[in-house]
Amino acid sequence: MTAEQLRAIMAFLQGCVQLGAADETGRCTVTFTSPTPEAMARAGLDAEGCRRVLAAEWFAEMVDEVVTTPDFCDPGEAEETVLRYARDVVAEYIRKRFVL
Repeated sequence: MTAEQLRAIMAFLQGCVQLGAADETGRCTVTFTSPTPEAMARAGLDAEGCRRVLAAEWFAEMVDEVVTTPDFCDPGEAEETVLRYARDVVAEYIRKRFVL
């Protein structure tokens, strides 16, 4: 797998991060819809790389940090900013932990 293929996987996974419905306090929430390796391969991504990322021991921890991102943001933070922060979590996890 090349660095370009890994960046494509990262971008795909960042797209799995979406804003959810507001919680009971009115704050935005973030969701992560975990894709299957098959769905990622159908999107034209490197199949082996997809399997490796999804099977990584840190993947569940990454998802947990993504969905708890709003908890670490200021209450008045714009929803789009919170979403950008959550998507940045995906990129940081992959950059720091995934070995080509």
